[in-house]
Amino acid sequence: MVITGLFEPWIHARAMIGGMTQVRMTAWVHGRVQGVGFRWWTRCRALELGLAGHAANLSDGRVEVVAEGSREACVKLLAVLRSGSTPGQVKQVNERFTDARGSLRGFVER
Repeated sequence: MVITGLFEPWIHARAMIGGMTQVRMTAWVHGRVQGVGFRWWTRCRALELGLAGHAANLSDGRVEVVAEGSREACVKLLAVLRSGSTPGQVKQVNERFTDARGSLRGFVER
């Protein structure tokens, strides 16, 4: 499994909810991740972490995961995406952290 990414710990989101910094993480997951329950599994992990967002199949075979919540929870989700315990086979995960927009509710499969 190749682990690469654009993890940028120096980006600090400005959005605050209840005194906690909120971020948006967008991750692009490469590998055999479509048709294997990967989006459902990701949704379950994200909800356990209290994140809002979605997981969507892309036409090129990747899955795009968009999650908003605490930086800590987003980093934990990123770690499980790379853990090797996902459905299918993850070869690579690239991510980007930006300021939360606050427009997401729940976590859905698209």
